[in-house]
Amino acid sequence: MEEQNKKTTARELFLQFLEFGLFTFGGGNSIVAQIQKTYSEEKKLVTSEEILDITSVGRSLPGVMIGNVSVMFGYHMAGAAGAVACLLGMIIPPFCILWGVARFYALFRTNAIVAAALYGIRAAVVPILLSAIIGMWKGAMRYPPCLLVTLLAYIMYEFLGLSVIWLVLMGIVAGFLITEIYERRAGK
Repeated sequence: MEEQNKKTTARELFLQFLEFGLFTFGGGNSIVAQIQKTYSEEKKLVTSEEILDITSVGRSLPGVMIGNVSVMFGYHMAGAAGAVACLLGMIIPPFCILWGVARFYALFRTNAIVAAALYGIRAAVVPILLSAIIGMWKGAMRYPPCLLVTLLAYIMYEFLGLSVIWLVLMGIVAGFLITEIYERRAGK
């Protein structure tokens, strides 16, 4: 059954995630933006909602968010082989780069060229992140009360210091309640 649901091959996923791991700067959110653009907007193999669901679960699990997202996305696209391919493709480039930086840290730490390049990279990452937020926003706001849940969660996180675990649990409850109300109204 798993074979019938495959949307791409593990090899293709590995090569694409190798590229993501090598050329996407700005952390997990920036990589999610690239996944969204490549697989939802360009290749149309998944919906924005599917990526949002995978990202939401990946953030909620222990461990590194982008590792979790890579495994879940790969499994969704090509089963167990896809999960392994995405994870390896995602971690090999940064591991090699980080190993080199760690090995020569003293040289990189004071290099003006490296510092200048990092300023440019940070500036370029902002529009990529904004693009991901806009794409995920559309999938997250299925019903009008979702905006209220988003605002309340932000306030509770930013100003009240509420744990992400509690926010996720409250989001789950709110999601069930909102969906139940709207589906009953629609007669489903």
